[in-house]
Amino acid sequence: MTSRLKKNRKKRGNVSAGHGRVGKHRKHPSGRGLAGGQHHHRIWMDKFHPGYFGKVGMRYFHKTRNQFHCPAINVERLWSLLGEKTLEEIAKRPAGEVPVIDVTKAGFFKVLGTGKIPQKPMIVRAKFVS
Repeated sequence: MTSRLKKNRKKRGNVSAGHGRVGKHRKHPSGRGLAGGQHHHRIWMDKFHPGYFGKVGMRYFHKTRNQFHCPAINVERLWSLLGEKTLEEIAKRPAGEVPVIDVTKAGFFKVLGTGKIPQKPMIVRAKFVS
């Protein structure tokens, strides 16, 4: 915006330019950023950011994420792991044979119980099941 359109042009000639004589417009009167969160800004921190200070839980030294790598898949997606060709083959099989779905081959370790599946029997191989 050009300077002739700015509000400051109207304020020219007025001593404190809209910032008041008593309080004065100073640089950072209450500190920069989150300064004073446990002191003069405590009410504000407690009101709008509860739980900002303090600790929660146990410390885990040198946490390597490899041990906790556990990709999950929902039950409703299990049939999608089989290709269309295998689904056609399963349909041709006699009634006694049941498809075996190995979830780990698809890169999933855990099977979650979300969703609905067709009322067809199947065997699911997985490391973990919820």
